Amino acid sequence: MMVNAQLYVKDLPGRLVESLEPISLVNGNIVGVVHDREQIVNQRICIDVTFEIRDTSELDRLKAIWKSKDVQIAKIGSVYKTHTMEYMLVGKFKASFIESLLDEAAKTITLESVDVNYSSKDASSATRTAMITAELISEGDLKKFDAFFADACKKSNIVYIRGL
Repeated sequence: MMVNAQLYVKDLPGRLVESLEPISLVNGNIVGVVHDREQIVNQRICIDVTFEIRDTSELDRLKAIWKSKDVQIAKIGSVYKTHTMEYMLVGKFKASFIESLLDEAAKTITLESVDVNYSSKDASSATRTAMITAELISEGDLKKFDAFFADACKKSNIVYIRGL
């Protein structure tokens, strides 16, 4: 599991290392650290650390170690990874078509976020282009979204290009 913690430690030499060391004691692996000396609260500086931990039961042990070392935990929680894919649709369609497609997809697939950009119609052929960037929570949802878009575009005679 990926975890993010926002910690506050006294602004003294060695306290940064002392606050990060317990992560390795619970078999955690640090992914990133931001040490913000500008954000001072009660003479403590902010440390934002992201780490991986295999055994979530070790989080209670980690919190106890931090407490014994006078490290204040402002926030701690899991981090999830999203899967991003880009699509280009080309054909004769209205913006409402894309919006209804996304609404229909959202009924069965968890969409973290979607960004849509449309081109204006080509006057001679009424062809439009839509660029869609979708963030999904799981690879399974990404595969379902791909299949959904491919099927919908085939039925509507719209060119569908995945992964630009």
